[in-house]
Amino acid sequence: MSYWMMHIMDAYGYLGIALLILVENLFPPIPSEVILTFGGFMTTYTKMNIIGVVLSSTVGSVFGAILLYQEKLESLLEGRVGKILHFKPEDVGSAMEWFDSKGNYTVLFCRFIPIVRSLISIPAGMAHMNLGTFLSLTTIGSFIWNLVLVTLGAIAGTSWQKAAECLGTYT
Repeated sequence: MSYWMMHIMDAYGYLGIALLILVENLFPPIPSEVILTFGGFMTTYTKMNIIGVVLSSTVGSVFGAILLYQEKLESLLEGRVGKILHFKPEDVGSAMEWFDSKGNYTVLFCRFIPIVRSLISIPAGMAHMNLGTFLSLTTIGSFIWNLVLVTLGAIAGTSWQKAAECLGTYT
């Protein structure tokens, strides 16, 4: 899987990074750790720079989060798609109760937890969280996560894979 991601990033640069991170948000098993650390490494041998990689990955993160924020997902998760994904109607209710009890800043803090970082958008949308607040917290959290991993990849240089493996262990 890593090879085709690297190929997309190498061929399409910032746009490729944004698209890969958008897809990673929609399909959490795709590892952002690999995308972002490799993106950081790419700043050491291409014309791309850390800020450009961080900004493009943040744009991808925010667009992916917006797609998952949609309030329509509640009915989708309770219907046929929910059955395929093994969601039960009470799972949706439990997620909303949990989100409501923890508050809006859950969106910010969950942006630092792999897999949850994408999925937190769903209860935020279902709970009708204010879109402006959602976008602000998502952008800040995603920016920080992306900055740390891209910088780590740039510092690690050719050892970026070892950094990604360590992060994979954390994941």
